[in-house]
Amino acid sequence: MKLKILTLILTLMNVSSFAQALKGIVVDENQNPIQYVSVLNKTNNQHTHTDEQGKFVFESVAIGDTLQFFHISYQSKFIVISDLQTPLNVLLHTKAINLTEVIISPNINALHVITDIDIQTNPVNSSQYILRKVPGLFIGQHAGGGKAEQMFLRGFDIDHGTDVNVTVDGLPVNMVSHAHGQGYADLHFVIPETIDKIDFGKGPYYESKGNFNTAGYVDFSTKQKMENSSVKLEAGQFDTYRMLGMFNLVESNTQNAYVATEFLSTDGYFDSPQNFNRINLFGKYTGRINNQDKLGITASYFDSKWDASGQIPQRAVDSGLISRFGSIDDTEGGSTSRSNLLVSYDKRIDKNSSIKSKVYLSQYDFELYSNFTFFLEDSINGDQIRQKENRIIYGLNSEYDKSFTNGNIKGSWQVGISLRNDQTHNSELSHTINRIETLEQIKLGDINETNLAAYIGTSIEINKWIFSPSLRFDYFDFQYNDKLLSTYMTQEATKTIVSPKFNILYNPSHELQLYLKTGKGFHSNDTRVVVVENGKEILPAAYGFDIGYIWKPTPQMLLNMAYWYLYLEQEFVYVGDAGIVEPSGKTRRQGIDLSYRYQPFQWLFWNVDANYAYARAIDEPQGEDYIPLAPDFTLVSGLNFIFKSGLYGSINVRHLDNRPANEDNSIVAKGYTVTDLNTGYKWRKMNLGVQIQNLFNTEWNETQFATETRLQFEKESVEEIHFIPGTPFFMKAMIQYNF
Repeated sequence: MKLKILTLILTLMNVSSFAQALKGIVVDENQNPIQYVSVLNKTNNQHTHTDEQGKFVFESVAIGDTLQFFHISYQSKFIVISDLQTPLNVLLHTKAINLTEVIISPNINALHVITDIDIQTNPVNSSQYILRKVPGLFIGQHAGGGKAEQMFLRGFDIDHGTDVNVTVDGLPVNMVSHAHGQGYADLHFVIPETIDKIDFGKGPYYESKGNFNTAGYVDFSTKQKMENSSVKLEAGQFDTYRMLGMFNLVESNTQNAYVATEFLSTDGYFDSPQNFNRINLFGKYTGRINNQDKLGITASYFDSKWDASGQIPQRAVDSGLISRFGSIDDTEGGSTSRSNLLVSYDKRIDKNSSIKSKVYLSQYDFELYSNFTFFLEDSINGDQIRQKENRIIYGLNSEYDKSFTNGNIKGSWQVGISLRNDQTHNSELSHTINRIETLEQIKLGDINETNLAAYIGTSIEINKWIFSPSLRFDYFDFQYNDKLLSTYMTQEATKTIVSPKFNILYNPSHELQLYLKTGKGFHSNDTRVVVVENGKEILPAAYGFDIGYIWKPTPQMLLNMAYWYLYLEQEFVYVGDAGIVEPSGKTRRQGIDLSYRYQPFQWLFWNVDANYAYARAIDEPQGEDYIPLAPDFTLVSGLNFIFKSGLYGSINVRHLDNRPANEDNSIVAKGYTVTDLNTGYKWRKMNLGVQIQNLFNTEWNETQFATETRLQFEKESVEEIHFIPGTPFFMKAMIQYNF
């Protein structure tokens, strides 16, 4: 009888141990929480992960089970569970990055591991090159670091951001109805050393991403805390100098605050000095009001001025009129500035629900002088133009998340709202001469554009499957006051669009994930187009799907491969350089993306990103259906090494294939292959390094266009390739002191 009672008690205790959830938190050596730590129950193979506060809740744990805690940047830890009542406090120690610590989990986007690896093994120190960390995304600079970069992704010439949604800590970067181009995304206000993580996704499959999310999105997250204060000095060829200071102000278990400042100047490698300089100021505070609430405040200021040589015709170089680094009109250039204030508030309501909110305000000034056609329109004064605007942006984003469990089914759902308003004063396009005299005002007016959005989505996990349907609703109000009209009149149009999305993940193991992503996205058009077209075709939609996998064939390898397809509706495009509406028809793109990471040794990493795209206009005759400047093949590969002794380095190669520069492919933009080298040595608090861009001094063109131009002495115009040359061999040295 006693034996039966004892057995019953032990059984009840065992059942009780299974019935209770285990709670805990994972922290680093400084007692700061670590997010996205994988927690694996070695006994039953169940898993979970920590949230942004480093906390986790494990439903399937019993006394005697062994839990493994691991993260790509920390040493693994094994804990045998002996108590389910007391929350676990797990301390992980930092270590060199290790691919063996990565598991393929439906709760963690394994694709982000790719950028985590790249940031840690080959960090960038230029805001121009931050976007290159996104696999398959290429950039080209128009004006030596002054203008926003031209972007290429998935068979798109995205110009400056028309088809990729870019944010920093949730703050929008893309400028709607911009003086130079729709979606203009200038990231130069970001200090690259403050970047912590890069969240990205390709295709229009994400309910929280709205305008411009067709080819994909990129969200940069800045660090909540600095590991230490530091001062960095850089000096290189072409009178290039950079100074950086990052200083911890507050560092505790509940509060962190730091400031960073950057100054950059260079004359560039052109025959005419670029006289470029940029200053950045950045400050961030993060504090926990209590165990449930977190407050964040970010403020930044950016100012930049430059001269530019502009794009040059190939015939002028071939004839010896100018060198590859010369110019036809070296009075181009401009200035821009941006001030940002971002306040975020995260509240954990209970263990299953939370709400995250952000409010932001930006003030932005822009002035750009360009000359794309030289003397085509004005044979006496030339064709120089000025594009100028003053802008105020304010907005908010708020999202409510709730997780749930019901038997074998668990998951979460999200509801979000957002509001954004852009107001520009004197958005201008003018014909000028020598950056001084205004000959003619072509466009001048005030823009007021408002976007109100709401979305709902859910992720339902059933065994090894996750189903994620979602729906997004966007409302736009476009207003324009044309100051060149003889009488005052507000032109207005409104439009709504509904964007459904549906994603499926299947995880047969911790080494493999299969996925199917489908959805509808869009990009808005310029307000000046919208009011002219009376609301027709002003929110062209994009429909697409991805089918692919993420796989770890061995513990040291990570492979991602996907086939994708994207269809775009008819759209009207506002050409800011000419102040005209240029229609384009329906298009389709399809291709294959491949990303591979391999760590054969603890100190060596190999990365490969290969991307193929087939892009064509649908309604055009065969042979005349090419999409100008759409890349069809890109390749990036590199070897990165980090030794325990402190020696580190990398050699990276990027290749962009030949591509059509016009619709019938009669003019070709030449491809290029460029190699960069980076090496250095960390010793105690010092860091010494050398960077070489274009190691083999390759002659390459960074940006290219098929443009009709006329030089001053020419009687007839010529349409041919015009280009901005890429960086020649360029070396700079760096010294950094940490304290």
